Amino acid sequence: MSESAEHTPVISVRNLWKVFGPKAENVPENSALKGLSAAEVRESTGCTAAVRDVSFDVNKGEVFVVMGLSGSGKSTLVRCLTRLIEPTAGTLEFDGDDVRGMDTESLRTLRRHRASMVFQNFGLLPHRTVLDNVAYGLEIQGVGKAERRERAGEMVDKVGLEGLGHRRPAQLSGGQQQRVGLARALAVDPEVLLFDEPFSALDPLIRRDMQEEVVRLHNEEGRTMVFITHDLSEALRLGDRIALMRDGEIVQLGSPEEIVANPADDYVRDFVRDVPREQVISVRRAMRPADAGEAEDGVALTPDTLVSDAIEAVARSGKPARVMKDGKLLGVIDHDRLLSVVARLGEDDATGAAADEGKVAAV
Repeated sequence: MSESAEHTPVISVRNLWKVFGPKAENVPENSALKGLSAAEVRESTGCTAAVRDVSFDVNKGEVFVVMGLSGSGKSTLVRCLTRLIEPTAGTLEFDGDDVRGMDTESLRTLRRHRASMVFQNFGLLPHRTVLDNVAYGLEIQGVGKAERRERAGEMVDKVGLEGLGHRRPAQLSGGQQQRVGLARALAVDPEVLLFDEPFSALDPLIRRDMQEEVVRLHNEEGRTMVFITHDLSEALRLGDRIALMRDGEIVQLGSPEEIVANPADDYVRDFVRDVPREQVISVRRAMRPADAGEAEDGVALTPDTLVSDAIEAVARSGKPARVMKDGKLLGVIDHDRLLSVVARLGEDDATGAAADEGKVAAV
């Protein structure tokens, strides 16, 4: 993931709703439904509010992850961004352009040139070679044969399929097929890549390889990405920011560190309970002011250094480590401080578990 995303919204969503059912357009305007659960809304209206009053920005160059369990609304949400599913209410802008107000031609341009989607089902054309599958989007755009094959060849190499351009999809593994889908999306040079649970059907080892491929491509190109997943480890690994959804609503939006360190409610706390926090929390949350003489000594770490890496650095040097940014000393992290942080994280987990046990006892 990028070290810092430019805070320039590429996608801006405000008060977005997608409601399925009779007279769906009345649901967003009905103030009596606010605060009701998804089941209560269905019982009251006969409608399913798959996306409920959602607002967020996707900044230029960031990986924005939308995470949630099955039925949370995350896949419906990503399809609303390019109107593959029509939103019921709210505003949706792409680089300042009103997506909901786009005519057919403008919408076609958005989907073909500006935003490309990578789906879980690869959607490859079985009778075409890898190279021709990758070139398909360019063919739809009207790009000449020689140019599109050259571009497709570059993308095939970029995603690690060198020498396989002549093969058919049936001759590839699942991971290789997904790489073809990724190359096809990249070939049209979109401003934004939209991933809808693209790796969930892959086995764990191939899935991790594909995650690493996304990280590598993002580091090389800095392309804006919206990534949908139900897997927390995948979200933490890929996301600059994560929007956690439940019943069509965003219950928390923040960096992986913010969500793990400061869960918004019990639902989020349950989600992140088993996360090795020292592998997500940075030293900026653990450092202390430097004592006299510590400013010139010890290993220098950035504020984004993970606690797990700081433990290794301090153990190796046998001295406190300095936390530095732009040549300025922000603080110090030492052995005792790191141990107390890890212990405190464990206490936080224990406190959460005790609270849950108390709730059960009270019931």
